[in-house]
Amino acid sequence: MEKTESSEQVVLVDEQGTAIGVADKATVHDTDTPLHLAFSCHIFNGEGHVLVTRRALGKKTWPGVWTNAVCGHPAPGEDMREAVARRVEHEIGLRISHIEPMLPGFRYRAVDASGVVENEICPVFTALTDSDPTPLDDEVSEWQWVDPTQLQQAVRATPFAFSPWLAMQLEAWPGDYRAASETSVR
Repeated sequence: MEKTESSEQVVLVDEQGTAIGVADKATVHDTDTPLHLAFSCHIFNGEGHVLVTRRALGKKTWPGVWTNAVCGHPAPGEDMREAVARRVEHEIGLRISHIEPMLPGFRYRAVDASGVVENEICPVFTALTDSDPTPLDDEVSEWQWVDPTQLQQAVRATPFAFSPWLAMQLEAWPGDYRAASETSVR
């Protein structure tokens, strides 16, 4: 049975990232969001392009902004790579391989125009695919494969058009973002 957002649980964590409890995802994201565990994934194809998605206009936070391929939350006790693969397949219909941590200690806090706060310890992964996404309409309104260098330039030039976590991740990226697709294969 597929979990709905209202039945999905997120893992609450302390400042060191240690699990301290769980909460319903539908109730945890508000103006005083507790620190919790999430993940973010950048997906590359065989041509070295990275997938960017535009958040559906009906999303509670950051509707209509462009972001990395997928973000989500692991279930309590779920292996992080399995959570990434599960969410990618559910949200954008892709099977991925070579799921590798790129920014394992990434953490951010951001406030949406609506006042909703994201407050996450959010390891960032890369993955590879050999197909195009078939996203759920309530998650993604558009998608594109783009050159990684062009994405970095676009985020710097028009940060308001992109999610704050994508901008922060690209700023913190170790080494050459373009090389991430090659690094994922090794």
